[in-house]
This record gives sequence, C-alpha cells and structure tokens, in this order.
Amino acid sequence: MRILCLVALLILAGCASAPKQVNNACAIFDQRDGWINNWHSAAQKTSREFGVPIPVLMATIYTESSFRPYARPPRTKLLGFIPWKRQSTAYGFSQALNGTWDRYRRETGRSGASRSNFDDAIHFIGWYHFQSYRTNGIARNDAYSLYLAYHSGHSGYSRGVWRNSSVAKNGAKRTADMAKRYDVQLRGCGRLR
Repeated sequence: MRILCLVALLILAGCASAPKQVNNACAIFDQRDGWINNWHSAAQKTSREFGVPIPVLMATIYTESSFRPYARPPRTKLLGFIPWKRQSTAYGFSQALNGTWDRYRRETGRSGASRSNFDDAIHFIGWYHFQSYRTNGIARNDAYSLYLAYHSGHSGYSRGVWRNSSVAKNGAKRTADMAKRYDVQLRGCGRLR
C-alpha cells in the first residue's frame, strides 16, 4: 500500500511541475501526454471549439507563465524588505485575474475549473481569445494582437492603452514569435493536422 501511495504521489508531482523544454512545443506535448493527462488532446479540443490555433494558445501560456502551474506575480515589499501584497491576482498557467476567471467559470458553466490545471487554463485562453475576436474583431490567428487584448483587457485594447506599454508590446512580440516557432515545430513533428 505504501508503494502504491508513493507511486501516486510521484506521478502527481510530475504533473504539477513545468515541462523541462518549454521552447519546443513537440517536447512539451511529449513530456505531458500520458495516461493521466494529455495536453495535446486538450489543446486540440480548445482549438476546435474556439478556432484559435494551437501554436497561439501555447505561445500565450509560454509568455504568461512559462508553463508553471502555480505561477504568481512577485510580492511588493513593505519598507523595502518585508514581503507584502502581490501586484495582482494573476495565477496559474494562464495568469488569469480573479474577476476574469470568475466570469469565465460563470459564462462557460465550468464552475470547478482551476487555473493550475492545464486543460482548464488552455480552455480559458481559447475562450478569452474568442472573446477578443468577437469584441475587438481580432483575427483568431493574430497572436500579437490577441496578446495585446489579453494583457490590456478588451476595453483597454479598444482604448489603445497598450500603445504606451512596453510590457504589453514586448509580451505581444514574444507571443507572436513563439507562436511562429511552435507552428513550425508542431508541423515538423506531425502534431498539427
């Protein structure tokens, strides 16, 4: 019985860590496609449901959390050295904020969804990018503009708040570049059909 519990804990610990090779989409899927979870299958389902290409979905996660399931923004410092509050409520693979995540769960009926679960996080990103397509008219394969809307929010994107944000523009460039790279990789290993 102890051995069975130990094996189960080791398997769960492996699922909770970031993949080792986050710069290669084929390697990410190879590392995370097993009998417990299947990241490629989750990405395919989300892509089919929302029309957002897998490389764009994966590149968004790459930029937001580097595939770390429990990622959070750093804490601010009180008096320069005492850890204090976090800069925002962003959390998990998607770095979704509390309010946006709550809206997603309400509107999709996925009340048990968790930001630290890859399947839920990639579905959230597909849903959010689809909202950007509907609300802001952004093409679902335009990784750069989708990321700007993801970072700035739909109304912030409409107002152009990202124009004065090097953080948003650098993140959008990073996402677009990685989406192109992931696309080439996934075509090469036969994961895009």
